[in-house]
Amino acid sequence: MLLSVSTFSPGTCRVLQLRRIASVVLLLSLAACASRQPAPVEERSSRPTPSAAAPAPVQAPPAPKPATEPDWRPKTYVVKRGDTLYAIALDHGLDYRDLAAWNNLGNINLIRPGQVIRLADPAEPAGVGPAAVQTAPLKSVAPVVAGGPGVAPSAPVVPAGTRNTENYKTQPKAIKEVYSEQALRDIQRGVAASTPGAGAAVAPSAVAPPPPPEPAPPVVVARADPKPAPEPADGDEKVDWSWPARGRVVTEFSEAASLKGIDIAGTSGQPVAASAGGKVVYAGAGLRGYGKLIIVKHNGTYLSAYAHNKEIVVKEGQQVAKGQKIAEMGNTDADQVKLHFEIRRHGKPVDPLRYLPPA
Repeated sequence: MLLSVSTFSPGTCRVLQLRRIASVVLLLSLAACASRQPAPVEERSSRPTPSAAAPAPVQAPPAPKPATEPDWRPKTYVVKRGDTLYAIALDHGLDYRDLAAWNNLGNINLIRPGQVIRLADPAEPAGVGPAAVQTAPLKSVAPVVAGGPGVAPSAPVVPAGTRNTENYKTQPKAIKEVYSEQALRDIQRGVAASTPGAGAAVAPSAVAPPPPPEPAPPVVVARADPKPAPEPADGDEKVDWSWPARGRVVTEFSEAASLKGIDIAGTSGQPVAASAGGKVVYAGAGLRGYGKLIIVKHNGTYLSAYAHNKEIVVKEGQQVAKGQKIAEMGNTDADQVKLHFEIRRHGKPVDPLRYLPPA
């Protein structure tokens, strides 16, 4: 069976062309989609957790500063049995020669129980007096006027017998009267009588109130508030301490056990140096239990003591520098060769290890 092939019309060919183009475009689109890479998938559960921030280094707290208590020393001291002037001076942070001068002692070894020893220079003012009397003028307060707006303030009270001045007038006095023709004629007649030739009518004028009276004179107010006890000067607290000798500390300070300083073990003849600069106020063996002793006064607050020395190489009244040799270590009045070292504040023993630098 034969099929006849017929030709297509121009319109049909155009439709077929458009369909082919559409098919090509569709195929290209599908190919592009197939070639695209899939979006990356992030697994949040497997993400590493950030490490915690490292804690800041903790700084060690600063070493506590030595206490700065006020001066506890009394003005006088009553001698007890067994006391010596050297011991009294050491216990109060003073020079025994000053005590002898302040108390007119010709012989420093002659003091008796019950005797009152002055611990301060009699030339200095005794105690702290009350505060100076202060005077201050009283402040004048403006008068308070009662009433709401529109209410005129009352006229101030004029002291009796006050005369006219440039800024303050008391005469003539203004009188309020109800307006009338008769009152007007009376005022005009009064003005005409007091001022010859003045016949014109004078209208009543408002009189300004006089200024307030001057404030009362200042009143003296006395105050007697006591001043607090004076604190030690900053310079007296600043002492550059150093170790007086090399060696091992065999005994430490203990207030409860009456250990007033530290013991540094060493060898006989080993040099002993001044822990800080100052003046030698004692050099001798007059205090029981200390052997050959040196006391150096550094300022009005601190002194240091060096006991059990073999030899003393400085004299009383001598100025010494920090680190200067003042003695040789020994065992006078002690059971072994050692240096007994004390720091006293206002005569009261304090722990030297709180003042000395780290060993």
